[in-house]
Amino acid sequence: MKTPRLFFLPTQHDDSNTQVQDSIRYAPHSPRAKVQQGSEIPMWTTVRLGNSGLKVSRLILGTEQYGDAEWQKWVLGEKEAIEHIKFAFVPSCSLFSVHENLSQLHSPRYDAGIQTFDTANIYSNGLSEIILGNAIKQLQLPREEIVILTKVYGTVAREYGTNFITSGENTDELGYVNQHGLSRKHIFDSVKASLNRLGIDYIDVLQCHRFDYEPPIEETVQPPAPSHNIQYLLNCDTLQMQALHEVVKAGYVRYIGMSSCHAYQFHQMQSRYPMPHPYDEIHPTPNKTDYAITRNLTPFISMQNHHSLLYREEEREMFSTLKLFGVGAIPWSSLARGLLTRPLTEQTKRGETDWFIVEYRKAGGTPGILKRVEELANKKGLSMAQIALLWSLSKEGVTAPIVGTTSLKKLDELIAVAHMKLTEAEMKYLEEQYIPQGVIGHSHIPAISVSFEVFAAFESKTTLPTPDAPRPRSISSYEVVTPIL
Repeated sequence: MKTPRLFFLPTQHDDSNTQVQDSIRYAPHSPRAKVQQGSEIPMWTTVRLGNSGLKVSRLILGTEQYGDAEWQKWVLGEKEAIEHIKFAFVPSCSLFSVHENLSQLHSPRYDAGIQTFDTANIYSNGLSEIILGNAIKQLQLPREEIVILTKVYGTVAREYGTNFITSGENTDELGYVNQHGLSRKHIFDSVKASLNRLGIDYIDVLQCHRFDYEPPIEETVQPPAPSHNIQYLLNCDTLQMQALHEVVKAGYVRYIGMSSCHAYQFHQMQSRYPMPHPYDEIHPTPNKTDYAITRNLTPFISMQNHHSLLYREEEREMFSTLKLFGVGAIPWSSLARGLLTRPLTEQTKRGETDWFIVEYRKAGGTPGILKRVEELANKKGLSMAQIALLWSLSKEGVTAPIVGTTSLKKLDELIAVAHMKLTEAEMKYLEEQYIPQGVIGHSHIPAISVSFEVFAAFESKTTLPTPDAPRPRSISSYEVVTPIL
């Protein structure tokens, strides 16, 4: 049977604000060259992040996998990380040229590769940011052309190998008071620390790693209240948005974004439900809903949410909410921590040591989805990783998925399909096996003293029997409490 061809994105500006860059030619032995054969217009693309003027590469390189192996066993060191970053940034690189002299970076087409990099303050407790900053310096990446995203919320430990995500320790008791969450103090301190580690003057997009249920009570002038009290939550986000706006005004940050949370939480931070306000009592206005806009605050331009073929709960409410506000989606774990890149029976070092993968394996639809990904990959002559990424690239509402891999070969495969998409029939075929599941990646329970709720045991599963807490009605089970990633 003849292998059906993949379809290319249009080569001119379209409604999704996709801009096609220069044509790229790859080394003959590169997987990118293999996909390119027989294609008339192999192009790299950049896309606008939501309704903002910021353009990001069609793929964003995640950097959680670069840092200290003591933090996570599958993490790569600095030497390998810099090779990966160079390989991603220079599209004409092949596996045979990645070790060549760095002076070859200055090519007329060097800026057509991945120019957007996502990191976080907690990844290897800041070492990931340091490595990315060292790569920018060593590779002489032009600051005006690259886009750097980092995050604020979690506790950065004093040692790179300490992992509060898996230990579940009370960080306040360990001497990390005011060093987590989205208080004004921590936002400013965290931003300055990230700038120092990265060795740059400004952050392109600062993302709130999670929603903060516990801002300083004395600053909101509200008594403690349960997490499902909407008036309390509305006051929580007031201080956070003010502080985020001020780091932008101070010149430390260009744009702000949000990461995994519930749709109602994102909505209340981006826009404002009517509530008493001293100014409103004197000067009542007919519309009090657009909080950030009416108060001249900086709104979110992006949402880094959890989304892949194996986890699609974001499609219930979050994607439509993002569309409402013109916010771009840049999903994390688009390859399900690597589970979508291989048959279920195969194992890798990350698959054996990354406890988060256990949750994907528990989902009822996982075996059937992986089987269909493998079937379609064989049919098209592509890898499972390429098919899984193509699904994300072709999914309505996704601006640019974040990819991270510990293999240069896998990275080359992913870059190879950045300009392609699947047909509607192929998308439907892959999606038919999905079974709804509980929320994975964030929690609605407030963290009192620690930065976030975690699984202490590798295979434990916690349910939250709180029927009065807000949650999407269509979710068939209670939310699963999982940590910040």
